Amino acid sequence: MTIHDVAAAAGVSISTASKALNNTGRMGAETRERVKRIAGEIGFRPNALARGLLSKRSFTIGLLTNDTYGRFTLPVMAGISEALVDHGVSVFLCAIEDDPALGQIHVDAMLDKQVDGIIASGKRLDRRLPVDLSSLPVPVVYAFTEGSENSVTLRSDDAQGARLAVEWLAKLGRRRIAHITGPEDFFSVRERASAYREVAGDVEPVLYGIWAESWGHEAVGAIWDRPGEKPDAVFCGNDQIARGVVDALRERGVRVPEDVSVVGFDNWEILAAQTRPPLTSIDMGLKELGREAGLTVLALAEGRPVEPGVRKLPCRLVVRQSCGGMSPTE
Repeated sequence: MTIHDVAAAAGVSISTASKALNNTGRMGAETRERVKRIAGEIGFRPNALARGLLSKRSFTIGLLTNDTYGRFTLPVMAGISEALVDHGVSVFLCAIEDDPALGQIHVDAMLDKQVDGIIASGKRLDRRLPVDLSSLPVPVVYAFTEGSENSVTLRSDDAQGARLAVEWLAKLGRRRIAHITGPEDFFSVRERASAYREVAGDVEPVLYGIWAESWGHEAVGAIWDRPGEKPDAVFCGNDQIARGVVDALRERGVRVPEDVSVVGFDNWEILAAQTRPPLTSIDMGLKELGREAGLTVLALAEGRPVEPGVRKLPCRLVVRQSCGGMSPTE
């Protein structure tokens, strides 16, 4: 079926049929909807290549990431796809490990496919992807990775998320809140630890380690084996550490949340839901971050002005059973 068939079936000119299907031109809403309905009924599909030639766009966006595990990139991609599908734009994903040569191959492939823009995403905020994206002929938006100078970069507000967690524990009456977190050389770790200190003070030390359940287990041993008062709450740098903390406390006969409340970070749902008790955690809003990245790169591709700089998106607290209390929205 061609545009000629659509026009004939709808009783309009080819020009009117084209404008109706592309949401352009002036015509009555009834005419536009009738043309679209008839096009669907007769099985007409627009020629994407012709559409691209006319508009000088490919209606594809490249997503470049070194997060090959997908822990952060998959929810970001879900948000990008959700934002762009209604605009007729598809997402072209390339995983590059940490290999500069592979990264350049994928960037060249994206440019060969004439993508309208590129979204760069990673596995930490303070590292750039191993390929230079600063001088490309298409717009680039950075999401959950460090951007180039004068770029548009989107990331979760780690400090705000940490404050949410510690303020919630304080609201529950917890006064000795420990913080067990990841490596200190991570920007996000330092931001969260600083925000934790602002709310909790210096009652307990910050314990830095690795992103693993084993570290949570080890850190509980270090705290509970020392003399003196014990924490009545633990704020963890991620959900894996938090699960190790919960398991270690249970082994010592410490009840969660009756004796000690525990809050994680990331809201990795499959892990949080399977922790016993289910884990209260901070959600970084990665899907929303992806949605914003998708709409931003689309705006740039369409020539609309976008202010460069870093945009921080708010986190939210997801309350389950590991800290007690009701959800803040209840």
